[in-house]
Amino acid sequence: MPSPSPAAASEQVVDTEHRGLIAVLPRAARPFALLARFDRPIGWWLLYWPGAWAMALSGRAIERWDMLLWFLIGSIAMRGAGCVYNDIVDRDLDRQVARTANRPLASGAVSVKAAWAWLVFLSLIGLVVLLQLNFTAAIVALASLALVAAYPFMKRITWWPQAWLGMVFSWAAPVAWAQMGSDDWLPLALLYAGSIAWVIGYDTIYACQDIEDDAMVGVRSSARAMGSKVRPGVTLLYAVAVACWAGAVWRVFPTPLALAALLPGALHLLWQVATLKPAEGANTLRRFRSNRDAGLLIFLGLLVVGQAA
Repeated sequence: MPSPSPAAASEQVVDTEHRGLIAVLPRAARPFALLARFDRPIGWWLLYWPGAWAMALSGRAIERWDMLLWFLIGSIAMRGAGCVYNDIVDRDLDRQVARTANRPLASGAVSVKAAWAWLVFLSLIGLVVLLQLNFTAAIVALASLALVAAYPFMKRITWWPQAWLGMVFSWAAPVAWAQMGSDDWLPLALLYAGSIAWVIGYDTIYACQDIEDDAMVGVRSSARAMGSKVRPGVTLLYAVAVACWAGAVWRVFPTPLALAALLPGALHLLWQVATLKPAEGANTLRRFRSNRDAGLLIFLGLLVVGQAA
């Protein structure tokens, strides 16, 4: 693959960086931490928030604060395991993409055998979390494994792998709803649908960084499918997300005042699309990462609604 131009290189965001926690780890441990993306906590926050939202909307988040902690641990472990599995499957593709060529498996810093062992260890941590759940929630959690296993192959067969990622990264919501023992599943369905739209939106922003490389190696994405319409496309997805969340809130607490709890999160998403520059890597990465804060704002809004209902 030809080397990127100096201008492109200046815009390129390095996929693996030895900083923060990674910098203080023993040298031998660093590739494994990078493989699980411990250097980029945004991933586990994005996996965590839908579950936290469901607990907040159920009205039992404060009562079951322990579950908020268990879900966070599970999000860290299972996001790491998912990244390891994804890199095992994608190691040949990663070598052909400038942003991912230095990933531990693609670069040879970690062997495939060692990566599988690391995947098993992270999955065992996830198993500990699974054992904290009631039977129904545990079954719902286990059902996600099929979605997770299929995800790395979606970019090869569909232009919308982000939709599949949306189902995977939103799965904590039905798990948490089952754990909280809520009888009304309509709010959960709306919350889950909104989360899927949110994930497709933010991951489309993220995928803008790889449009040129993806085109060269034949990888499909929603960013490539939208082309020059990324901004209006993401705007529509975020609007659908907010509308679904509003429906979930209305089902739990049918009063206009309750809908105001979503306003801070909605304004944050509006800021993202209003200032989005799809062709600028630093701009898209910042907006993608800001979804950690968007998730927090939605959580606080749903927490208020859940406690008031």
